[in-house]
Amino acid sequence: MREVKDIRLGDHLCLAYAHEDEQRQVVTEFVGGALAAGERVVYFTEGVGERRVHGWLSEAGLDVDAAVQRGALGIRSAEDSYLASGRFDPSEMIVALRSEIDASLACGFTGLRMTGEMSWALSPIPGAERLEEYERRATALFEEGHAAAICQYDTRRFPPDQLTTLAACHPGRVHLNAIFQHGPLRVVSALDPDGGLVLRVTGTIDHSNTDGWADVLSWAAGQVGAGGEARIDMSGLEFIDVAGLRVLVRAAACLRPGRVRVRNMAPMLAQVVTLVGWDDAPGLVIDKRPQEVGA
Repeated sequence: MREVKDIRLGDHLCLAYAHEDEQRQVVTEFVGGALAAGERVVYFTEGVGERRVHGWLSEAGLDVDAAVQRGALGIRSAEDSYLASGRFDPSEMIVALRSEIDASLACGFTGLRMTGEMSWALSPIPGAERLEEYERRATALFEEGHAAAICQYDTRRFPPDQLTTLAACHPGRVHLNAIFQHGPLRVVSALDPDGGLVLRVTGTIDHSNTDGWADVLSWAAGQVGAGGEARIDMSGLEFIDVAGLRVLVRAAACLRPGRVRVRNMAPMLAQVVTLVGWDDAPGLVIDKRPQEVGA
């Protein structure tokens, strides 16, 4: 997983998002970072999304019209890019991308960043079944180090099996910048399809970062408000000590009549929660079945 701020030329990353706000936050920082670094950006939208993307970037404080006028930013539809020949052909698309890279460097830009909304591939378009082939072949192009790309996949639209396959075609995935990081603990915010807040927790929680963990949960409670639900994905959590669990229980109690919902807790951790008697703690819900979180 890569944070948006850490993207570098040479990266070919997958963004699997479940809500438009998460998509917007990732791509606006991606585009803004590129322009600030003297790179050129090409954004391939789905359908007639040019106005929507223009609005996102403007709201983020970017002078979109000026960037377009000086050739630093191009916003195009899938019909004018992936499907320019009336069908999708991976070889043609890679040739077109290489041409974009060469043109960017020839114009004095330090590199090219591109991002594309990929839901066009779900339509009955000739060649759409070759998307996996394209994603795998494109990695070699980006590894040359003159360009970076984010391929955007809406988890609400792509079937889970197909999404898993397409995501695996990328060397890595991208997510929002961490809201907290201390040693091995990292917490990243995301959004569910209904707009609900999700905290993705990776690493370990122990005495060295318990205070930070408490601050994160307090922040989450403030975001969802009284009576809301804070969702925590622990699929990347390797260890949490009793003190960390106690903080979790206290946060759940403070949200009542809302709750803290924990997803993908490792079986051994769930056993610890049961042993100490916190599986029935007020306001704390531990999902029994793993859930797809699109990342």
